[in-house]
Parts: sequence; C-alpha cells; structure tokens
Amino acid sequence: MRSSVAGGVAVKVRIEPVNDRMCIVTRERGQSDGLIRFVAGPDGSVVPDLRLVLPGRGCWVTAERAAVDLAVKRKLFGRALKVEVTADPALGEVVDRLLCDGLFGMMNLARKSGQFVTGSGKVDDALRSGAAVALMHATDAAEDGVRKLRQANTAGAMGVYEAEVPVFRQFSADELGLALGDGAFIHAAALAGQAGEGVVKRAKMLARYRNGPQAGPD
Repeated sequence: MRSSVAGGVAVKVRIEPVNDRMCIVTRERGQSDGLIRFVAGPDGSVVPDLRLVLPGRGCWVTAERAAVDLAVKRKLFGRALKVEVTADPALGEVVDRLLCDGLFGMMNLARKSGQFVTGSGKVDDALRSGAAVALMHATDAAEDGVRKLRQANTAGAMGVYEAEVPVFRQFSADELGLALGDGAFIHAAALAGQAGEGVVKRAKMLARYRNGPQAGPD
C-alpha cells in the first residue's frame, strides 16, 4: 500500500505483489496450478513439492514432463535453489507417479463423497442428467462401451450442458486395478462437487504434464 495525492487529497493505492513463480527452464511466470515446486531435501536431493507444503527455498518448473527433464539435463536446480543438490535422472518419472497417486487419491475421496460413480449404467445416467463434470475410460475399454457413453455425453450437452464434459483415458484397467482395488473401473464419471472437481483438476494436470500445453481431454 502506498499514498498518492489526487486533487490535493491523499489516497491509498494498493500495490499488487509481483508473482515470483517463474519457471527455471522457460523463465516465464505463471500461476501455481501450471507449475511444479521443487525444494532441496535434507540429503541434497531434489524433491517435488506438489502440495506446496515443504519448507525451505523452492524453485518452479512448468508442469510438463519435457520441462522437468530439461531442468535435470541442464542442472538448473542447484543454481535456482542456491545449494548443491543432486537431481535424480528419473525425476520426470517420479513426478508423473506422484501426479498419478494424487489423482487416484482424489478419485477415492470423490467416491466416498458420492461424487464419483462407476459402471456404464450409472455413468450414462450422470451424463444425461447433468450431474457429471468429467467422463473417464480405461485405455483398453471396449470401443462399443466408449461409443455409447460418447452418445450420452452428446445428449447431455444438447439437453442440460453448454458443452460436452471432458473425457480422459489415462490408465489401463490393470493400472486402475492395482491403484484403486475395489474402486477400479472401466467407465467412470466425476460428479459436481469439491471432490469431483478435484478429480478433474488433477486429471487435466496429468494430461498436460504428459502431453504438453496443448494437451487436453480426449
């Protein structure tokens, strides 16, 4: 906050803080939902801080696998963190796994909150009623089932939505089984609500991380 004079009257002018979240690879500034924070661990390793809770000086990298891999290759973390650190050559894969774990965790939370349904019948109903905010398929889902739910998505858009809900195909049935156990699915829908929206947010971030800035739902 600073004071200035206008017409002889002192007024308060709010000075907005400068966004200091700058990617150490691209040198571009951005919001935290488009960047990944890293810190130096006690053992001198580079640690991803996806939840933005770890203490100490941090640095930011654009939330894309290519950017993380480039930061490792160019040894940019030590310079940005101003300490001697060692970045795991597989850091890009570590971040991918953490993003997946975060998405799986949010799916479980949404399911317990009644904001994540599985099975083609329930998913079809959610799409047509306007309750769904995203549609998800296993990557190896049968195309007939995918086609039928695509039709339900289109029908929902024509009836209750302004547009079709986003569609994600990010994991195989086996991967979902290992990660979610009894909560695994071939077809699923995230429903409106905080937890359901959290699923969509994490699915979009994973899609961008794996496929780049132009990546989106299928």
